[in-house]
Amino acid sequence: MNGKKVGKQVLLIKTGGTIKKITPLYEDFENWFALYMDIHDFMQVDVFRGQTLPKPGSVAGVVVTGSAAMVSERADWSETAADWLAVAVGQGVPVLGVCYGHQLLAHALGGRVGPNPLGRQIGTVQVQLTRDGQDDRLLGHLPAAFAAQSSHLESVLEIPRGTVRLARSPRDYNFALRFAENAWGVQFHPEFSAPVMREYIHCRSEALHQEGLQPAQLLQQVTDTPQARSVLPGFKALLGL
Repeated sequence: MNGKKVGKQVLLIKTGGTIKKITPLYEDFENWFALYMDIHDFMQVDVFRGQTLPKPGSVAGVVVTGSAAMVSERADWSETAADWLAVAVGQGVPVLGVCYGHQLLAHALGGRVGPNPLGRQIGTVQVQLTRDGQDDRLLGHLPAAFAAQSSHLESVLEIPRGTVRLARSPRDYNFALRFAENAWGVQFHPEFSAPVMREYIHCRSEALHQEGLQPAQLLQQVTDTPQARSVLPGFKALLGL
């Protein structure tokens, strides 16, 4: 793999931005991925703004960000990105989808995405690796149970054929998946810091109250999640970078 990737950039497919109130304090998704992956020369394509993706074989690997959009809405830009991802995965290009990116990969490869019947999952949650997850190239270095940051309303409800479940959370059975030899999706946010997670809870507090959740309790439970964060440099290492 390494020899084929020399000189190529990692592609960051941006499917949306963080909450506007957060950016003056903590910047945006691309900044967090750059920091924790130690990659400051991403080839960034803002697909939600209609920017065009390069040929899949021209990049060293792909990271797909989260978004406030919903995969089930099937926006034109999202469907175009899904078609591109299906080709990239078929060509063996290494891909890591995060939150929306995780769901988009599942949708692209024949799975089903929709509102989580158990409702919103937000805050620091406990993740449990499956046996396959404990043996996985990307997640296998993690302990069997670890904490991760989460913020989503939709989930992968049906996985594509051939997909391997790697982790679950209390409200999400398909919390991490391996779609192909070089393609992974994680529903959690390895790029979120604890301060960013707290800001998300603050900004969503009204909706959380309406949904019967307790923002104050969720805030108290927020902790740093270095083990979940380690997925990002781990993916970089798989690229041979």
